Amino acid sequence: MKKSRFTDSQIVAILKQAQAGTSVADLCREYGMSSASFYQWRSKYGGMDASLMLRLKELEAENARLKKMYAEERIKSELRQEALEGKL
Repeated sequence: MKKSRFTDSQIVAILKQAQAGTSVADLCREYGMSSASFYQWRSKYGGMDASLMLRLKELEAENARLKKMYAEERIKSELRQEALEGKL
């Protein structure tokens, strides 16, 4: 996954500027980002502060790790099942 040029605190600051009344076009021009990035951030992080964003990222990382563990165990289980069927 591509790493963002902006830190969590910068994203929060940009979103707060937009809530304060600065236009999206001006913010995008000032920070050199696309309006699509801004709207993705707003849909994902709208109403959060930096600590909540950090917690969300931690949970997403843990979820990805658990999905990987499940996939590996599922493959092992299927291999065991195939081996048992072959012996019978």
